[in-house]
Order: sequence, then structure tokens, then C-alpha cells
Amino acid sequence: MIPIIIGLAIGVGVPLQTSINSRLREAVGSPFLSSFLSFLMGTLFLAVITLASGATLGIHPSFIANEPWWLWLGGLFGVVYLTSNILLFPKIGSVQTVIFPVLGQIIMGLMIDNFGWFHANVQALTLTRGLGALLVVGGVLITVALPGFVARRTNSFGGATHGQQNEKVLWLWRLWGVFAGMLSASQTAINGHLGVLLGSAIKSAFVNFSMGTLILAVIVLVLHPHLTYAATKPVHRWWMWLGGFIGALYVLGNAYLAPTIGTGLAVVIVLVGLMTGSLLVDEFGWLGSRRNLVGWVQVAGLVVMIAGVALIRLV
Repeated sequence: MIPIIIGLAIGVGVPLQTSINSRLREAVGSPFLSSFLSFLMGTLFLAVITLASGATLGIHPSFIANEPWWLWLGGLFGVVYLTSNILLFPKIGSVQTVIFPVLGQIIMGLMIDNFGWFHANVQALTLTRGLGALLVVGGVLITVALPGFVARRTNSFGGATHGQQNEKVLWLWRLWGVFAGMLSASQTAINGHLGVLLGSAIKSAFVNFSMGTLILAVIVLVLHPHLTYAATKPVHRWWMWLGGFIGALYVLGNAYLAPTIGTGLAVVIVLVGLMTGSLLVDEFGWLGSRRNLVGWVQVAGLVVMIAGVALIRLV
């Protein structure tokens, strides 16, 4: 029960982090700089709690030399996933930016469990687990896509219209969204295994955030070498610096969950928390977000997702 609570909690934190980082982006004028600052704050936070736990921040060279090369890709995968969401949003719209990465996360999570990739514990893909995954995807579609469809009766599926962009190009972006979601699930499994080898999920999360921070620092220096802090709106709130802490807890929670309950189940539980948090942010307009009252359709979609998690959990 504790892993489920942790998964739901860190999932709820994701839309809160998104709202916070959006406000930070307004303040600094760049999505990449805001991401870098968020990662930097998370890295410092994880460094403190790593030291407080009695672990060291360094890794012995022999450990690096003897372990598989993919063990160090978690930070890179996290940056690619984060950046992909930034790029996808204006190309395919908010709805598809949620749906296609989620699809990739669920597919990859179940494949990792089924084949034991990244040294994950093998959990066979049974009919029940497959049906549960389909219910989760269906719940996401109901929660995210159906309200807009009912309201607008559009054929654009929440993204750009066919007249605006070539359909083949749109499908390339959608496939990239699936791929980015698969990298996110891989990051969860990799960080979980790294935590097992290091004997500390906290240190695993620190390593992940450190690598992500370095990658984003290079991106910022290359793309925006002359960035300045230029806030023109009253966006200064003390909580706009908390995104990194929430992100750190998210990575830390996943590093604990993956080896405990499996990557596939971890992904879908966090997803249910994420959708719940998104509905709460919309309903109450937390952290300066625009209020969008939640209707029965979104609640029904959330119930379907919970049913899917229950099916997967039964196996």
C-alpha cells in the first residue's frame, strides 16, 4: 500500500511542478533556462539529503568501469522527455502532448517488465495486465480528449488542423511523443537499478539530476549564451523556485518504486496521480493557473484509470 501512496503522491506533484516551472519560465524568459534552474535546485536538494543519509556524492571509477554503459543514461532520457514536451505542445496541441507520451510510457513499462530489460524483475505480460493497460490508456483518452471533443466537436484531436500542417509531419511528431514516453519509462527502470547497485535510491536520484543539470547547462550556453533575467510581469512568488524540489522527489520516488513494484505498475500508478493532480489544478486554479471546472467526464476517465491499475495490480 505504501508504494501506491508514494506513486500517487509524486504523480500529483507533476502538474504542480509544471505550473511552477511555467511561472519561472515567464520570469527568466526561456524554457531551457527555467528547466536548468529547476534541475539545479533539485540537484542541490538531493545533494543535501544524500549527504544527510550518510552516503557520499562521488562514485568510484571502478564502479563506473564495471557497470553497463546504459546505467548513466537516466539523466539524458529525463532531459529529452522534458524538452520533447516543450517542442510537442505547439506542434500537436496540449491533448496529444499528453496522450502520445503516456502511450509510450505504458508500452515501454510493460515491455521492460515482460523482458526484464535494464535488469528489472520479470513480470510477464498477461491478458489481465494487458487489459489493465488498455483501461489506463482509455481513461487518459476520456479524461484528456473527450471533454474537448464534446465541447468543440473538432476533428483535430486537440492539435493542429490538417490544413495547418502536413499529416505525415504531424504523425512524425506523434511518434516522437511515443518515443519520448518510452525514454521516460526507461529512465524509471534505469534509476531503479542504479539505486539498487548504489544501495541508495537517494543517491541514484542525485546522479540522475546531476547529469540532467549538466546537459541542460550545455544546452543553455549553446542556444542562449547571452540570456539575462528580464521579468516584465509580477511573477515573483517564493513558490516558483520549488519546481526542482518536486522534480527531485518525483525521480527519487520512481527510483524506489521501479525495483519494488516493477516499472510497468510504477508508471501507471504515477500516471493516475498525475491525472488526479491535473484535475485538482484545473478545478481550484492552484499556483496561479487558470481555473477549468472539472466535469463528470473527467471524473469518469479517472475511475477507468483506477480500474486499470487495479487489474494490473491483481497479477
